[in-house]
Amino acid sequence: MSNIIINRKVLEQSVGKKLTLDQLKERISMMDAVLEKVNRDELEVEVFPSRPDMLSEQGFARALASFIGAKTGLRNYPVKKSGLKINIDASVKEVRPFTACAIVKGIKFDDEKITEIIQLQEKLHTTYGRNRKKAAIGVYPLEKITFPVTFKAEKPDQISFIPLEADEAMTGAQILSRHKAGREYGALLEGKAKFPIFIDAKNEILSMPPIINSQLTGRITPQTKDVFIECSGFDYDALSICLNIIVTSLAEMGGEVYSLELIYPDDKKISPDLSPRKMKLDLTYVNKRLGLSLKEKEVIGLLEKMGFGYEKGMVLIPPYRADIMHQVDLAEDIAIAYGYENFTEELPNVSTIGEEAPLEKFARKVREVLVGLELMEVKNIHLLTELELNKRMNLAAKLITLKNALGENNTLRNSVLPSLLKNLQENQHNLYPQNIFEIGRIFEWAEEAETGVGEKDNLGIVLCHDKTDFTQIRQSLDALMRSLGLEAVIRDAKHASFIPGRVGNIVIEGKKVGIIGEIHPQALTNWGITMPVVAMEMDVEGLWGLVNKK
Repeated sequence: MSNIIINRKVLEQSVGKKLTLDQLKERISMMDAVLEKVNRDELEVEVFPSRPDMLSEQGFARALASFIGAKTGLRNYPVKKSGLKINIDASVKEVRPFTACAIVKGIKFDDEKITEIIQLQEKLHTTYGRNRKKAAIGVYPLEKITFPVTFKAEKPDQISFIPLEADEAMTGAQILSRHKAGREYGALLEGKAKFPIFIDAKNEILSMPPIINSQLTGRITPQTKDVFIECSGFDYDALSICLNIIVTSLAEMGGEVYSLELIYPDDKKISPDLSPRKMKLDLTYVNKRLGLSLKEKEVIGLLEKMGFGYEKGMVLIPPYRADIMHQVDLAEDIAIAYGYENFTEELPNVSTIGEEAPLEKFARKVREVLVGLELMEVKNIHLLTELELNKRMNLAAKLITLKNALGENNTLRNSVLPSLLKNLQENQHNLYPQNIFEIGRIFEWAEEAETGVGEKDNLGIVLCHDKTDFTQIRQSLDALMRSLGLEAVIRDAKHASFIPGRVGNIVIEGKKVGIIGEIHPQALTNWGITMPVVAMEMDVEGLWGLVNKK
């Protein structure tokens, strides 16, 4: 969730209609937002994470105007050609490989509008941009830039400019250690041999993303009329939507949008693309999901209330909507437009008795045992990067990568241990010992599965402190086995993530259920972990089957 402050006068001007306090409370609460506070001059609104396009006064007003029927349907934003170019150098491939850019002209900036843009930029950084990791945004006065602009990477000591809120030039490395923004976001460039920069034709550095803009070329003032905007990150489609959110908000302020030609080493793109995406409407699916019997004409009217267009069975999705990926997303917006208050409550005509799944009961018992051994449970997401799953683990496994990932974490994990090592890497500033475990889902290629991907729950344990060794992790295994009434033996094994001779397969009744050992020093170096680590990972479902058998 993210709260934004909205000027009530600006909102009413954008909507084209005055709303009473009761109307504001009722309508806002029905459209993926919550009205937190209101007074004569301002509103404080909590916007749901699914709607980053509503994080500006203009974006929120646009959504509200459609929802209350004041300005319905798809908004069109014309884009003119600027004839200018952005050169993307191959050197950024390893640090921040993509950018999406635009120019917006003819904005009458004042203190209010500057505040609005800063608020939108920072809210997008925090939410959609995942604290600048997924997307970093720069906004610059166009008159101070000479094109073409180049996006490239340089060694930190070769970068020198005066960052915002500073009065002297600093190198890239100095910015990370001495500047407030550098200290806050420096971890995003930690360990990189080169840092990304935007630099113009006169060799003036515009910014060092995702950290800070230049004091000379990166500050908007009331005298600014035209702006250059860039978004940088790891996924072009995600950056394009982020850029569209900003650009359309500026267009709502009265700006004219101009495109740029992005020259990549092996590709060319025109940015921004403000044409609507298209998705075929499955009316049967929508009605089944909502329990309604809507006709196509009725659905068109409801879609227009949510800012969509419609053309020959295709829904036209606004270029700033990041949340529409499936028919269920259209169904949700149709339900919002229909009005949740208009649905009739029904009791389901079924009678069932719920109970905890047997595997979950078993997993809960395992958790209780491990907590009793003074281990702390953690929970991680199922997505990591190929770097974390393979290279940092000294492996070269065939991984399962998402086709349309929206961020850098685009690979389903095939083991719990990389997630746990990442936890250790990110918590080296905390006290030791750090003894943690996770019971979580992993994914493997499986020809017999309908999707070709098999899923199962694994237990991972890592012990990390200066005196940990194989004996300690073996003692943890033995304690767990005793509590489950099982007996495990360790068989010699080879695994590139572990030290040779200090790793083995965990075997119970002749069945291999996991692996145990001391993590290889090279793997620890890859993760930047300075303490020794011992670990084990086991198949929870396999353990459960053996317990049931007994």
